[in-house]
Parts: sequence; structure tokens; C-alpha cells
Amino acid sequence: MADLSTVLVTGAGGRTGQIVYKKLKERSDQFVARGLVRTPESKEKIAGADDVFVGDIRDASSLVPAMQGIDALIILTSAVPRMKPGFDPTKGGRPEFYFEDGAYPEQVDWIGQKNQIDVAKEAGVKQIVLVGSMGGTDLNHPLNNLGNGNILVWKRKAEQYLADSGVPYTIIRAGGLQDRDGGIRELLVGKDDELLQTETRTIARPDVAEVCIQAVKFGETKFKAFDLASKPEGVGTPTKDFKALFSQITTRF
Repeated sequence: MADLSTVLVTGAGGRTGQIVYKKLKERSDQFVARGLVRTPESKEKIAGADDVFVGDIRDASSLVPAMQGIDALIILTSAVPRMKPGFDPTKGGRPEFYFEDGAYPEQVDWIGQKNQIDVAKEAGVKQIVLVGSMGGTDLNHPLNNLGNGNILVWKRKAEQYLADSGVPYTIIRAGGLQDRDGGIRELLVGKDDELLQTETRTIARPDVAEVCIQAVKFGETKFKAFDLASKPEGVGTPTKDFKALFSQITTRF
């Protein structure tokens, strides 16, 4: 019996995080799954057992129990912009967004991710997979304007911190996330937001989740950063060989 990897996914109550947690649980012959959520309600929502910890990523000490003895950490926490009430799509215009107090990108995507990296490093983690977003090369990207949060700026700062940490890392900058079935599209890796200039700049959440888990399995992804998107369903061949996909990645940041 091979030693199983203990893998912690943070943001396990989120839409992508809970898919990762579920996939890890389903592969109990390969992984010991752990999840981190922010509230007991989230833990209940994902039917979390004793392997789901409750902690606040803005408070490093609350992360220590979840991180003890892990082999890999998959970071899927993110600030979430809220739509201001009163928007009427029939009247045209654009909705306005805000971030809740204490939940701005600076606190969640920068401080919160930095805390996770620090605590995991201290615990002796062997690899950190960080899921970010495409668009970080463009300071004027519209996502930065949402709620005046500069979300991509803070995400990029956390990515750089991870790359400088000395811990083997994999940075996945995902395209637009879609709530669709996974495993049925050809996945594409890129660099420097080049995929944003094409028609293929979205990806299904289950495909992002699968790439996170495969990244833990293949050493080719260590000390690498890449953009991730997919071809439309029915175009190309659905990706099954992740080693081949990862071998295309050349960029360290």
C-alpha cells in the first residue's frame, strides 16, 4: 500500500473548492482529503466530516490545526464581490458591486493567502497549488474595478509571495469559471494572459478542480505557473493525459 498524500483544500465551501474536496474524497485510494471552511454552516453544507476544519484565513493561528501533517495545500479562497441591491436589468446600465467589511481582496486574496502560505510552510508542506485568475498582467482589467477592490492586483501579489517562498508551487490562473460539467473539453495552458486574446478564455469549474488534483500527482507542475482555459465542447479531444498537458508548461511565473 503506497503512502497516501494528505491534501488540504481551502475555500472548500466555495463552488470550485467543494468540487476539489469531493474529488479527493472519491479517490481515497490516493489521497487523504481535508477541507477548510470559514463557518460551521459551510461545513454542514458540504456534509463535512472530521476532516473539514473551520478557520479564518485572516487569522493565521486558526489555520494551524488544518495544516498539521499535510503533504499538499490547494488554495481556493477568494474575495467575492456582492451586487448592490436595487439593480434593474430592464433599465440597462451595469450593476454596482461592493465587498463586505473585512472581506476586501487585500484582506482575503493577499493577507489571507499569505497566512496560508506561511502556516503551510511552517508545517512542512511539500507543494502548494494556488488557483488565481487570468488578467493579472493588465492593471486596467475590469475585474480590478469591481467594488474598487483591485482583486487581480492582490491575487498577483500573493502569487509572487508564493513563488518567492521556497515551497514547491503550482500557480493556476484560470479563465472565466463556468458551472458546467467537466471532463468533456480539451484543456489549454498558456502564459501571460495570451489566451485572453483568443475565443477560448473560459473553463468549467470541475476541470479546474481536476487540474488542481492532477497537479499534486505530477512533479512536472512544481515551480510552474500557467493560464488555464478550454476549447468549446465538441471541439478538439477531451483532455485525459495530464502529464502531456503539463509538459507544455515552461513558465515559472
